[in-house]
Parts: sequence; structure tokens; C-alpha cells
Amino acid sequence: MSESVIDTVLVDDHRMFRAGVKASLDAGVRVVGEADDVDSAVAVVHELRPTVVLLDVHLPGGDGGGGAEVLRRCADVAADVRFLALSVSDAAEDVVAVIRAGARGYVTKAISGEDLSNAVRRVASGDAVFSPRLAGFVLDAFGASADVATGDDELDRLSAREREVMRLIARGYSYREVAGELFISIKTVETHVSAVLRKLQLSSRHELTRWAAARRLL
Repeated sequence: MSESVIDTVLVDDHRMFRAGVKASLDAGVRVVGEADDVDSAVAVVHELRPTVVLLDVHLPGGDGGGGAEVLRRCADVAADVRFLALSVSDAAEDVVAVIRAGARGYVTKAISGEDLSNAVRRVASGDAVFSPRLAGFVLDAFGASADVATGDDELDRLSAREREVMRLIARGYSYREVAGELFISIKTVETHVSAVLRKLQLSSRHELTRWAAARRLL
């Protein structure tokens, strides 16, 4: 993984929370701008073009659309800027609304500074990132209409352990969470994930989630 610093904009209407997030992020994530409402968020994203925007779901201003409105109004820079929702809300409607609007992931404010820093890096690299229990909302919303595979040839390429790892990763678990769940080392998880992606000819966790959802494996 690249060691370059990731420029990030932090959008939240609580100044003290923004200060806490900045203090908890590691040195690989640099907050280059902040905003506390919809209009200021849209302005700072267009001005700074950060790699990642940490975006609260419920924001004042604009037309009352909150984080989803910010995403819609920043659609013209979506090719260069990735959005990660960071919210106290774990309601399904909030999760689905911002993902439909273009966010690459959704984590709750209970997340640790270390895990949030890792989530920013994963989103910057193109992964989709979700707090574990929230991934199901996305799969329900976007996977319900997917066709079920007619055969299991691809799945048969995976060992039993690789299937366990695949399901947890596709649900949004971090490597550390998978390791804890399966009582294996993080390095072993990384090895299994690499094998799963290679065998399925996929390039990212986001593709893996879509692959698993299409087969109703989650």
C-alpha cells in the first residue's frame, strides 16, 4: 500500500467532533479542509479536490438533503474525489441514501481512530468500506435484483477457509476483524484475500462484495 499522505476534507456540523477526528487520524491522513454545512462542503470540495471526503449524513443548509445533497452537487468531481460517510446514524435509510448518491462507504462514529484511518486509505485505493452490520443494508438494496449464478464453478475454486474469509470481507469486515472472527493472524487473512481475488479474477473488495451479493452468498 502506498505510503503517501492522503489529503482529506472533514465535513461535520460539530466543531468539537471535527477536532476529535483530526486528533485521532494517523500521520498518513491529512485534513486539508473542513466544512459544517451543505453549501460550505460543496465549496471546499470543489476548491481543494481532496482524495477523500469524510462526510456526515445529517447536515444543515442547502435544500435539506444533507450528505446526499453534497454528493449530488459534487458529482462533477466524483472521478477524482471519493466520499466516505461518517455518521452517528446506523439507520438503513441513511446508509442506502448516501450510497445511492455516490458514497464509497459508510462507517459509524463509534469507529476507532486507527480503523478510520485505515478506512480512509481503503476508500482512497478504490475499495468500498462499511461498518460490518451496515454492509447488509447495502446488499439488500443493491443485490436483491442481481441474478443468481447458475453454476458454482467459481465458488468451487475456493477452499472452505477462503470462502469464510470471502464472506466476511464482502460484508465489510476489516482484516483485523476477520482475523479475530476466525482466530487466525492478519497476515493469514491477507494471504487468503489475495488468493480469493486471484482465483475469482477480481481486483478489489468492492468487486468482491458485488460478486458475493450476486450469488446470494451473504
